[in-house]
Amino acid sequence: MQSIYAPWRMTYIKSDKPGGCVFCRDSIREDDFVLYEGKTAFVMMNLYPYISGHLMIIPYRHLCDIEDLQRDEKIEIFDLMDLSVRSLKEAMQPHGFNIGMNLGKAAGAGIDDHLHAHVIPRWGGDTNFMSTVGKIRVIPEDLCTTRDHLLPCFRKFQRED
Repeated sequence: MQSIYAPWRMTYIKSDKPGGCVFCRDSIREDDFVLYEGKTAFVMMNLYPYISGHLMIIPYRHLCDIEDLQRDEKIEIFDLMDLSVRSLKEAMQPHGFNIGMNLGKAAGAGIDDHLHAHVIPRWGGDTNFMSTVGKIRVIPEDLCTTRDHLLPCFRKFQRED
């Protein structure tokens, strides 16, 4: 049997896990993987991505139902989707995108008590046998490298608006 090693996971496994919502913690905005902070929502890299460049757009308010979003939150979340797509196109040249929300556990939400949207860049041929046969995701670039490519694009496009 072949083994795949992920030594960086040990730090997470051994660490104390904070209580409460991972998207509401005050410390999250100090995280190096927050790419943009708006008035009502922010853009953050997914720490457990489907593929390199997988971003999340998260409202600051803790809510789980889309109908509880206020108008300004809805508008900013959509604006941040646009900013994310433009930044990903500039930095990573994907061939397409998956954009959406998983509302509720039954819909596949890993964190179902704090609404968030996913922006996932896609390339022709980016899915492979590893996910199907090995139940393993192959992420071709580490998070810090991806962040370093994306941050200048977020700053550039944010200034243009």
